[in-house]
Amino acid sequence: MKTFQLLLISLLLSHLCFAQEIKPEEVRTIMKRVADWQMDHINDSYSNKNPHHPLHWTNAALYVGMAKWAQMANDDTYFNWLKGIGNQNDWQLHERKYHADDHAVGRMYAALYRKYGEEKMLAPTMEQFDFLIYHPARTKLNWGTPYHQDRWNWCDALFMSPPVWADLYNITGEQKYLDFMFEEYMATTEFLFDAEEHLYYRDERFKGKLDQGTKIFWGRGNGWVYAGLADILSNLKPQTKEYDYFLDIYNKMSAKLLELQTPQGHWAMSLLGQEFYPTPETSGSSFFVYGLTWGINNGILKGAKYKKAVTKGWNAMAGYVNEDGMLGYVQPIGAEPGNASPDKTEVYGTGAFLSAGSEIYKMVGGN
Repeated sequence: MKTFQLLLISLLLSHLCFAQEIKPEEVRTIMKRVADWQMDHINDSYSNKNPHHPLHWTNAALYVGMAKWAQMANDDTYFNWLKGIGNQNDWQLHERKYHADDHAVGRMYAALYRKYGEEKMLAPTMEQFDFLIYHPARTKLNWGTPYHQDRWNWCDALFMSPPVWADLYNITGEQKYLDFMFEEYMATTEFLFDAEEHLYYRDERFKGKLDQGTKIFWGRGNGWVYAGLADILSNLKPQTKEYDYFLDIYNKMSAKLLELQTPQGHWAMSLLGQEFYPTPETSGSSFFVYGLTWGINNGILKGAKYKKAVTKGWNAMAGYVNEDGMLGYVQPIGAEPGNASPDKTEVYGTGAFLSAGSEIYKMVGGN
């Protein structure tokens, strides 16, 4: 009886999530509330005991979504906030020259360069990436080998670094940036992409490992990849070998994600293990809503089934924002399925939510 009641509640929630029409002004309102709350709480401690460094990958993921919101809001308050971070840090990338996480803030710099055209915003990133082109890491992708994270051997990295290379290619027109990124991305995909499930393992440690009899495909890990794919494709020319390569992965993942969405609208922390991880998780789910809606808006994903999925997904994510503007149910920093709670958030979750909202707003007719 209890199982039947839970199933009935899930079906009702599913129906309500899809039935609730999304209105452009409501999207703007909740995005502003979330963005403003996060700016006011940027120095809070989240997963760590101390606030994140301004150039840390967690904040860099926030800035990606904040830049999309700033463009949509047409309010210099948000652009000025982002510019202030760049100026305070001399437009440098973070500490580790090769590590993908420390490249991620370059995505904000590229967004601001596109708006303001100031060379100082991109010069340090270009200088560092030029160094990497001529002094590439020769390490193996195997986990735990010396300097293994000098290459993209964990799936999160595919959000952190490759879109920056794609940005530089698009902005400068210099093929060298695309060539480097393309070769490294293919190597990572060959190493971590499951050709049967069309999902990425977080890293080598999870290949061949089972959780409750299912393969372990971490929700947020695949969210990083999927959102990054949309941003890479946005920078490439259609009908090129590179575009077709990334589009093929994107389409395969899109079809798989459609199958894996829960009745409540989110995606499970272990994508194939919904029954074992019933708790909502909003960072990975927001990345999926972002990537799917981007595909709809760009004429790649067609049909009512995709619009139904993102409508249900967005309404679910919006339902986890509290009255103050904090997005709950964000899994803390990690590398595998875990726990989330309504009173816990993280800056990257906010970034994912704002990215999702920017595309949802376009889909429902926002200007």
